[in-house]
Amino acid sequence: MDTLRIAIFDDNSPLLDALSLLLGGTPGYQVVGTYTRADEIVLRLSACKPDVVLMDIQMPGTDGIEAVRQAKAHFPQIQFLMQTIFEDEDRVFAALCAGAGGYMLKNTPPTRLLEAISEVAKGGAPMTPHIARKALEMFRRFAPQEQQADYRLTTRETEVLSLLVQGLPYKLIADRMGIGYETVRSHMKHIYEKLHVASTTEAVAKALREKLV
Repeated sequence: MDTLRIAIFDDNSPLLDALSLLLGGTPGYQVVGTYTRADEIVLRLSACKPDVVLMDIQMPGTDGIEAVRQAKAHFPQIQFLMQTIFEDEDRVFAALCAGAGGYMLKNTPPTRLLEAISEVAKGGAPMTPHIARKALEMFRRFAPQEQQADYRLTTRETEVLSLLVQGLPYKLIADRMGIGYETVRSHMKHIYEKLHVASTTEAVAKALREKLV
């Protein structure tokens, strides 16, 4: 296979050296740059031209997430694999939104790390199982909700429906709103037509299910 060009960003010098030795001594991997800061990342990547970047999140100055965001704007083809000691949901989500292709913990075994680098280079999204679950939870939480149907209820119709949901009969609804009993009946007729229901029970169920009031 083609040799993968790797750049490593980590402010922990001993770990940086260990990663450099691991990757430099493994066939198919070439370390083209090691850095203890992510400042001026665009210039650094222009100089070393990596295929994959191992990026520590907790960096002095420009942090890893911001560095990825900046770099991806200039080098969309470079793949970024985040490394961190954290499993914080917010960091996972922020890193993926910034353009990271994968997210591994620093205690990941060397063999798994090498596999992860190869995976991310091929367009995969390597993550530890725990982090993958967290990422799925975050994306579900922030996924756009199904758009609510617009039934074009008037303000008065919505008020009638709200009181109906609260369990009030027509007469009390009329008293509460200061309108006549027949006016409430007229509003209800329009509500039935707009919601496509045929009974009070169906109207209340639909209002609660679709959070109309």
